[in-house]
Amino acid sequence: MNFEVGSIVEGKVTGIKPFGAFVALNDEVQGLVHISEVSHSFVKDINDVLKVGDVVQVKILSVDEDSKKISLSIRQTQEAPAQAPKKERRPAPKKQAAQDSSKGFNTLEAKLKEWLKESTDRQAQLNKRLKK
Repeated sequence: MNFEVGSIVEGKVTGIKPFGAFVALNDEVQGLVHISEVSHSFVKDINDVLKVGDVVQVKILSVDEDSKKISLSIRQTQEAPAQAPKKERRPAPKKQAAQDSSKGFNTLEAKLKEWLKESTDRQAQLNKRLKK
């Protein structure tokens, strides 16, 4: 293999899998374009973007001589699209704790006081029974 990392070459898509596309660089060598390297935009289904037989420009990301695996990128051969300016987010209005029991809600603090009073009353009743 004499493909240099960083170089851009032309290849032909030979196979498509859910995780990426196999691209033949010549008659003997092929590499993989991972789905994340297909496009600057999110690719949910690679079949929507590439088809077997497509001729594509790819950048060589890495070459593993031992395993004979080549990682490729189509995305890095394309100019990144200009990003739209982000809209300014307004903070959500703060919700007020519902303290009015007439609305059907009690705060945890109010409930806790109620539970503590019930617990204290029960404990007092148990203590009276034990003293008899």
